[in-house]
Amino acid sequence: MLTIHGVPISVHTRKVILAAIEKNIPYRNDPVIPFNPPAGWAELSPTGKIPVVTLADDVALRDSAVICAYLEKTHPTPPLYPTEAKAFAEALWLQEYAGTLYREAVHGLFFQTVIRPKILNQATDEKVIAAILEAALPKCFTYLEGCIAGDFLVEGRFGIADIALVSNLINFHYLGYTIDGKRWPRLQRYFDTLLQRPSIRTALAAEVNVATRMELDLGFAKKVDLAFA
Repeated sequence: MLTIHGVPISVHTRKVILAAIEKNIPYRNDPVIPFNPPAGWAELSPTGKIPVVTLADDVALRDSAVICAYLEKTHPTPPLYPTEAKAFAEALWLQEYAGTLYREAVHGLFFQTVIRPKILNQATDEKVIAAILEAALPKCFTYLEGCIAGDFLVEGRFGIADIALVSNLINFHYLGYTIDGKRWPRLQRYFDTLLQRPSIRTALAAEVNVATRMELDLGFAKKVDLAFA
């Protein structure tokens, strides 16, 4: 059985959890918080980051993109990556761009809103939040709006690009923000549609206790009538 080390509300931990659920791979979650890691964490995660996956044969996998690619190789059905070269490259690019959304917007918002005041006991820097909301986030959302033509990002089916993007959008909504449907209607519709997917509902239901303890906003879950809301 896979052990996925990382708190489940992490964007990157959720990516791996969603991949495992989609592929019907049994797993257990060890909710490691990188700001307060367990003994021996530096040996398991040389970068200190989450997630890390350990397997029964003492194999350790690091980095969500690496882990998801490994799961695709070892459990190819159902596929989360396209086989056609152009579509494969597009899926990898959009997974990478979801990382840009994380680095330039979602991480900063989450750090300032949750990590600094609730974990590090530091004051939130409102200027950082304002800068993200006024510049970085709109730039990312506008690009993504142009990438969406239907329910899914690549080849008309759910895949790794969707997993990477929806994981970021969930954390954005956990902070009490919403996608402006007038400005980015396709992105808003895309997110609302994916929230109905069974794997995403299952992953969110497993996060509810952590999200509640951290006083995150579950309004988006109530909006789509998720069972745990």
